[in-house]
Amino acid sequence: MNGKAVAKASKAEAELQEVLRPGQSIELLKELHILTREGRLNQDSRRKLKQVYHLFQFIEKLLLELPEEGTHASLADHGAGKSYLGFILYDLFFGPRGGGRVYGIETRAELVDKSRALAKRLGFDRMAFLNISAAESADAAELPAQIDVVTALHACDTATDDAIAFGLAKQARFMVLVPCCQAEVAACLRQTKALSLSRTPLAELWRHPLHTREIGSQLTNVLRCLYLEANGYQVTVTELVGWEHSLKNELIIARRTGQRKASAAGRLQELLAQFGLESLLETRFRPG
Repeated sequence: MNGKAVAKASKAEAELQEVLRPGQSIELLKELHILTREGRLNQDSRRKLKQVYHLFQFIEKLLLELPEEGTHASLADHGAGKSYLGFILYDLFFGPRGGGRVYGIETRAELVDKSRALAKRLGFDRMAFLNISAAESADAAELPAQIDVVTALHACDTATDDAIAFGLAKQARFMVLVPCCQAEVAACLRQTKALSLSRTPLAELWRHPLHTREIGSQLTNVLRCLYLEANGYQVTVTELVGWEHSLKNELIIARRTGQRKASAAGRLQELLAQFGLESLLETRFRPG
């Protein structure tokens, strides 16, 4: 290897070490195709890793609030996909502590099979992967009756609502949600648009199709936050990463207090009535 090649390799190694967290498994990142086989990081992978690390920081702080600083915590990751988040959480948090369990919940069987094989190969023996939907997971025998932390990173449309329902059923101490592709509320707004336009000038906010989609997305998350508050959670909403990295950027963190807010339940019902979405009281936002 000539001098230029050595210098280039050294620079690439230095850049990689700047990005990686201490103790991070290089082998894992290669298996997840975040790093190339040569151990290099491309621009797409850098963005993905930044997102996952940023979310890891939020979750790590919550885990440390649990008994024994989260050593024996349980975490369920909904819409796990290739389980980037679950594997990195295990590698950096659960693995070094020698306790705790991570459950990945994913509907695509091929991804579940690959994750199971990778966990076995790396010796991550306290990881389990379930080939079921978020809606089915609350009744799954493979999962314990109580889960400490529920995560859903870019779980599409109603899968985020199913993850919330799961968290409520499992009395989760924390829920960490990054919603994606909300379509259900927008579809309901389209169905009642003519009636709404005749009833209130507020319907101008979603008269045009593009605005319907945007208002539907915004309203969905507002309703979710009120629903969580009504069911005994303190809710914080923030950005996951800068907008230059992802448009699906809203991070909802819910902390269980056990104190149900009647005012939030009232506002939730008022908003549903105002937007002609009362039918969702029978599906997504059932009173507790």
